[in-house]
Amino acid sequence: MRTLISTAFVSLDGVVEAPGGEPGYRNSGWTFKEVEFDEAAYEIKGREQKEATAMLLGRVSYEAFSPVWPDMAEFADYKPMPKYVVSSTLSEDALVDNWGENTILRTLDDVAALKETEGGPIIMHGSATLNRNLSDAGLIDRYHLLVFPLLLGAGKRLFSATDKDAQKLKLVEHEAYANGMQLNIFDVVR
Repeated sequence: MRTLISTAFVSLDGVVEAPGGEPGYRNSGWTFKEVEFDEAAYEIKGREQKEATAMLLGRVSYEAFSPVWPDMAEFADYKPMPKYVVSSTLSEDALVDNWGENTILRTLDDVAALKETEGGPIIMHGSATLNRNLSDAGLIDRYHLLVFPLLLGAGKRLFSATDKDAQKLKLVEHEAYANGMQLNIFDVVR
């Protein structure tokens, strides 16, 4: 079974919305506007590209990343790997043709089936709604969280507010940086 890894920039109060400057959110760009840059904190991003063998995205994140990431040197290792977009509304003609193989998955059952295939880890960037749904369905195996020392208040959250049984996580790696950021890597305990 393949490992599904959720990777996120998250504020201390759980907000993941518009970390890179996406329009429409009052604190848009909070990862670089509010916290001093520390290159060491982003080492995990390069490691994720080297370790992942496929990428999973929700429609909104796919539509934000696909026009930009294929031509960015920072994300070159992602270009050839297969991308899976979970959407009930995205059409095949909306997929880009310069970012490796792109496949639409229509349901969470399709994601569960993908996890049963042969291959290495699947990385999921952004995709707040998809992340909440996959977490609630028990399909995420690991979290890579870069936690920023900010309280943003309103905004899309990484985790849902669904009333459910407690889910235990095991901290497998952690680091604190001079700018107050923290890396926390958790495996989901089953």
